[in-house]
Amino acid sequence: MNSIRIGKWQFRLPASRVARTVVGVGLVIGGALGFLPVLGFWMIPLGLLVLSVDSPLVRRWRRRWTVEIGSWLMRRYPGLGKRLGFNGTGRSGKRRAGTKSASQSSPPEAQK
Repeated sequence: MNSIRIGKWQFRLPASRVARTVVGVGLVIGGALGFLPVLGFWMIPLGLLVLSVDSPLVRRWRRRWTVEIGSWLMRRYPGLGKRLGFNGTGRSGKRRAGTKSASQSSPPEAQK
């Protein structure tokens, strides 16, 4: 079952990859025509979310923005961030390249 998780909510998507691609592209094209009645610019991000299930490029973009928005919410509005399902680790949970955690550091040398 394919689904998209946004905060604490989960939305089901069509099982067929072709159907998901058609829905995603249709939403993006409909969003580009957002100046017309019934259609709206809100359709573009929704279409990109649907496309992110099958497209690695769009998936990376979505994950990066989810972390950015979650860490911003937890800094500015921690109560709202928790209600929306962000756990507060954000970018601070990542280790920098080349740094060692306490468990990986070498033991102190024995004194002679």
